[in-house]
Amino acid sequence: MEQLLNQVEAVVLQAGEALLDGYATTARPATKADMARAGRRLDELVTAILQPALADLRPEARWAGDDQEMTKLPPGEWWAVDPTEGAVNYVHGMDEWAVTVALIRDNVPVLAVVHQPVGDRTWTAVRGGGTLLNGKPLTVSAKTELDAAIVTMTQPRTQNRRFGDAVATLLDEVLFVRSTVPSTFPQLDVAAGHVDAYWQYECDLVGVAAGVLLITEAGGVVTDLRGEPWRPGHCDIVAGAPGVHKELLALLQAGEVH
Repeated sequence: MEQLLNQVEAVVLQAGEALLDGYATTARPATKADMARAGRRLDELVTAILQPALADLRPEARWAGDDQEMTKLPPGEWWAVDPTEGAVNYVHGMDEWAVTVALIRDNVPVLAVVHQPVGDRTWTAVRGGGTLLNGKPLTVSAKTELDAAIVTMTQPRTQNRRFGDAVATLLDEVLFVRSTVPSTFPQLDVAAGHVDAYWQYECDLVGVAAGVLLITEAGGVVTDLRGEPWRPGHCDIVAGAPGVHKELLALLQAGEVH
């Protein structure tokens, strides 16, 4: 698996270089249509690099698409890829964008590579091998009290009232609540111990699969809202350090009861 990880990392770095060549901190799209067109161009550019290369590395692995977002994956290996995670940031000249690749085997993430070209940072993990940032091990937060915790989330495209209710519940219980887009970066912060927990109410397989492995291999806990281990097809995700995950999960579950 380490050899495969190195091979995938090389391909992801190549894709990141292609994106970096067209990146400008002065970019300012004028309309949503401009953003959508730019996002499609970016995804097409990176997919043209990643898809054939990953197919060569793992010919039997399939490519997870939008139609797999809400269902358990069929048995076997699947690539969960976000070619330009954070494209909206890219097209606005901000630096939180990345190429993310996860290999899922029988509905469990087993390999992850996330590369942020700006700053040249690469997060990697294989199941059972720990999480690394540019080759150095990461560990989740050691906090055990939720009122000292920084909790992050990703603003959903739907379910805004549910999202707002959860935020209102947590504001009285945690140190800070932060919202950011895309979903990968708050997960990276959990894996590194910069923040203590993360949750999301959205089906986003390609946006969270890599982060799930990076967090768990850094010692964190990742479940759905029922407390079951996160798997493809689960649209709720609650991730965090072991010392705060259980209490955060209980608060979010309580907020679901009206």
